[in-house]
Amino acid sequence: MDMDAFSVVNGTKWSRLHELAHKRRLDGGEADELLRLYQVVSSHLSLIRSVAPESALSASLSAALAQARTRFTGARSNFMEDLARFFVVSLPAAFYRLRWLTVGCGTFFCLVAAAYTLWIGTSPDALRALGSSDAVKQYVDHDFVGYYSENPAASFAGAVWTNNAWIGAQAVALGITGFWVPYTLFANAQGLGIAAGVFAATGKMDVFFSYILPHGLMELTAVFIASAAGLRIFWAMVAPGPRRRMLAVAEEGRSLITVALGLVLVLFVSGLVEAFVTPSPLPVWAKILIGSLVLAAYWVYALVLGGRAFRAGATGDLDPNDAGYREIAA
Repeated sequence: MDMDAFSVVNGTKWSRLHELAHKRRLDGGEADELLRLYQVVSSHLSLIRSVAPESALSASLSAALAQARTRFTGARSNFMEDLARFFVVSLPAAFYRLRWLTVGCGTFFCLVAAAYTLWIGTSPDALRALGSSDAVKQYVDHDFVGYYSENPAASFAGAVWTNNAWIGAQAVALGITGFWVPYTLFANAQGLGIAAGVFAATGKMDVFFSYILPHGLMELTAVFIASAAGLRIFWAMVAPGPRRRMLAVAEEGRSLITVALGLVLVLFVSGLVEAFVTPSPLPVWAKILIGSLVLAAYWVYALVLGGRAFRAGATGDLDPNDAGYREIAA
């Protein structure tokens, strides 16, 4: 096929397709013309690819056809509708599906932390292994409490937020390995349990809880949610049920990446509490009440809105069109 001659004969149609595909608004006649040109130019592109698949002309026509396809199979809703659906349907449904696994991860975490607290708090030898008495006293009296106020609240909130969001994203993304989530939960529970054990050994558990509970209630719950999401993806690979294995992993992965996005906002709130409420001069009961209200708000959101969305069929996954399961006819 003579490419130059072919381009001369059909160049007008290609230019018209490009023009219509990039036009801001189309009337009825132009929309029909765009659809006809799309079908014609698609056949042209097939011929060109059979002769010169990597040519500049092939790439140019592919781009024009992609833009045209977007025009007549484009977004079915506006941005605000999609945003509202995400927060009212997709995200709470995804949280709801993880409710029992979240509780399971939290129970495992608390048991490990409690075991280390009991060990460090009741064993002088274990306490001495952590450091000298002066080092323990410095940690209990200054380092632990000072951590929450040694930096400006705004920058501290940002640092806490990004760090915790990164941990949550890792738990979701690497959960498919099967070992990452148990390892992360154990390591964090161990660290928290050792810190609690040091305070227990020195008789200052009230100080420990006054600084951990206000932000920790929601922050740790977010870690449990992320861990549950990662385990859900792993289990989809191990036991996909009637679905094909890769399809099951893809469906769970898409719906639970929704969880990771939602946790960015959840951890932002807990970061604000940690930076502005935990080190504040408010009474301890008021700080713990604020943390409890934040946690209660999450569970109301997940169980009430999420339960309603889940019973209506939502899972947090993309709809079939966006997921690529349904072909839209040209």
